[in-house]
Amino acid sequence: MELYLLSIARALVEVAGLALLGQGILAVLAGKYRDQNVFYKLFQVVTGPVVRFVRWATPRRILDAHIPLVTFFILAWLWIGLAMAKRVLCAAQGLAC
Repeated sequence: MELYLLSIARALVEVAGLALLGQGILAVLAGKYRDQNVFYKLFQVVTGPVVRFVRWATPRRILDAHIPLVTFFILAWLWIGLAMAKRVLCAAQGLAC
C-alpha cells in the first residue's frame, strides 16, 4: 500500500513539473500573446494550485515573477526525494522496482 501511495505522489509531482516546464516553454514561444493561448491556459489550470501553495509558503521578498521557477525547483527536488524513498521502500520489501 505504501508503494502504491508513493507512486501516486510521484506521478502527481511529475505531472505538475512537466506541466510547469511546458508552460515555461510555451511562454517563451508565444511571447506577450501567451495569455491568449489555449494550451497556456490549460497549463495554468494544472499548475495553479502548486504555484499558489509555493507563493503562500515562500517569503514576500521573492518576486511573483520568480515563483514558477521556484516551484519547478521544489517539484524537481521533491521528485528526486520520492524516487529515493521508493528505492528504499522497494529494497526494504525485497522488490525489484
